[in-house]
Amino acid sequence: MLVSADCRISLSAPSCLRGSSGLARHIKLSSFCNGELMGKKLNLAQLRSSSTNFSKKRIQMSLTSVAGESKVQETESEKRDPRTVASIILGGGAGTRLFPLTKRRAKPAVPIGGAYRLIDVPMSNCINSGINKVYILTQYNSASLNRHLARAYNSNGVGFGDGYVEVLAATQTPGEAGKKWFQGTADAVRQFHWLFEDARSKEIEDVLILSGDHLYRMDYMDFVQDHRQSGADISISCIPIDDRRASDFGLMKIDDKGRVLSFSEKPKGDDLKAMAVDTTILGLSKEEAEKKPYIASMGVYVFKKEILLNLLRWRFPTANDFGSEIIPFSAKEFYVNAYLFNDYWEDIGTIRSFFEANLALTEHPPAFSFYDAAKPIYTSRRNLPPSKIDGSKLIDSIISHGSFLTNCLVEHSIVGIRSRIGSNVQLKDTVMLGADFYETEAEVASLLAEGKVPIGIGENTKIKECIIDKNARVGKNVIIANSEGVQEADRSSDGFYIRSGITVILKNSVIRDGAVI
Repeated sequence: MLVSADCRISLSAPSCLRGSSGLARHIKLSSFCNGELMGKKLNLAQLRSSSTNFSKKRIQMSLTSVAGESKVQETESEKRDPRTVASIILGGGAGTRLFPLTKRRAKPAVPIGGAYRLIDVPMSNCINSGINKVYILTQYNSASLNRHLARAYNSNGVGFGDGYVEVLAATQTPGEAGKKWFQGTADAVRQFHWLFEDARSKEIEDVLILSGDHLYRMDYMDFVQDHRQSGADISISCIPIDDRRASDFGLMKIDDKGRVLSFSEKPKGDDLKAMAVDTTILGLSKEEAEKKPYIASMGVYVFKKEILLNLLRWRFPTANDFGSEIIPFSAKEFYVNAYLFNDYWEDIGTIRSFFEANLALTEHPPAFSFYDAAKPIYTSRRNLPPSKIDGSKLIDSIISHGSFLTNCLVEHSIVGIRSRIGSNVQLKDTVMLGADFYETEAEVASLLAEGKVPIGIGENTKIKECIIDKNARVGKNVIIANSEGVQEADRSSDGFYIRSGITVILKNSVIRDGAVI
């Protein structure tokens, strides 16, 4: 804040395109002249009446300037007050693109990074942003998700103060309309709209809509503050994106102030080409803009509470989805603002993206890291011992706690909690989700004596380009390599699927000794 001698105050405020990187910032100047400072009229004539009062004038102006600056700081603080924000994390649909990992669990409950679950990402972002009023909407396979949330965030010592974490499961209510399950993301929020008319929600001004299957680290209050400063009714967090992936996302066109002019959900062909824009407006260089000519929605939104309720209940009462209906319709009638998030973000929506995002964690340095002491990713407290590694070689890999590795080679892989890897095993480009429980040494010996397979990977087994789900039992002398390059296969009776060329060993499945996949 700059204060000149004539009481002119300049407040520099980033424009609608303020993002996490600080790119594409424009400066607005607000001037308060003729002695009017933040709405308070100063009697400058009296101050100028005598030169003998010059020093007093300087003192009064200094005090007023400090008061004005304090007022600005209070206003900025109000705009960042997380107590006035509630977040809704969407549990997702049936998760068909992540099948078979979603065969018995909701998408947000899918393990990632060896020791976490996808739901931990938005939950931790909320905690690190100071937002302590969180709802999670669930419908499909929600048992393991509910269990994890209860263990991690209701009894783990994570402080929510006067806030709460509540799981809202799809339910039926009296009346014809109440017989329907969630029909989409917007309908899910609509069915619980009454929560925001409750007494404890009276101080809520904005509602943050989040997805439970994304990987990123974000300060949501930066996003909310930008939303409030822009005066928008709705704000959409967005990223620049290339041609290869553009058709998988909602795309938008914006003006030079960041206002969304049009929005198209997952366009194809000519419709896709029509959404190309000059992304230098976001602050990208000319070379970067040529590589990424589209602006994609992250599926992360901020709504003014009253606007959200009005849209869902009155303006678009039959619209079921935010991305394909509410946002495109609203862009024509309301002020919808784009917020640039120029950092790592990945939609974990397919087996391929899940596989690649996990292995990317082993890079040097990784594009995303769970190792951030200032903004940690929280998860369930398991009280597991350190991993025990005996005579093994590890290359560019992550080994989670409570694991046992014996005389094996692990390269460019993720090894989940409580994993057991036997002697002479070769693991490469593999994501191993671990186990939910241990088998004792006596139990392992008994299973082997009976010709059965214990949890983990048996000796002399070679595995590459594979996802091994929890509690899987892979026997001795097994080869999993998909040497024929099969892209899609359903071999559930044999304990595995192949999706996008990646072999997925099912949860609790058994791969017998000597099997070749």
